[in-house]
Amino acid sequence: MPIKDLYDHSEKRNNLAHFAAIASLAAVDGEINPREQKVIDKFAVKLDITGEEIKEVMKKENKYPIEAPYESEQRLERLFDLFKIIFADAQIDEDEIRLIKKYALALGYSPEKAEKVIRKSIILFRGKFDFEDYKYMMERERN
Repeated sequence: MPIKDLYDHSEKRNNLAHFAAIASLAAVDGEINPREQKVIDKFAVKLDITGEEIKEVMKKENKYPIEAPYESEQRLERLFDLFKIIFADAQIDEDEIRLIKKYALALGYSPEKAEKVIRKSIILFRGKFDFEDYKYMMERERN
């Protein structure tokens, strides 16, 4: 049974599913190193994951696969949700970028497309975009 099925509240379910996917990605190469653990702990706080939930997710026998949606809009929405979580503290570090790259690949993005989407997302979430990007977004609103 997927861990998110244990919870009725949809926001809590989504947060726990995101956390489980992130933890699984961090552990994909075996043990979780201290830097990865720091990122996982940061996500746990941002996602309001309890200590008991962390223990359950982190059990070696638990592997939570990322369910890659077929629709590209749904994949983009999952990345968007993760970026909202990451930027809850208004910053992103290199460890978080590495983790989100793994996440994007697990969602089915090609390495090139993942790089492009992540780079653009960071620019938009930081609020540091140029006039051409602003103009493009505004023109999309008019159509």
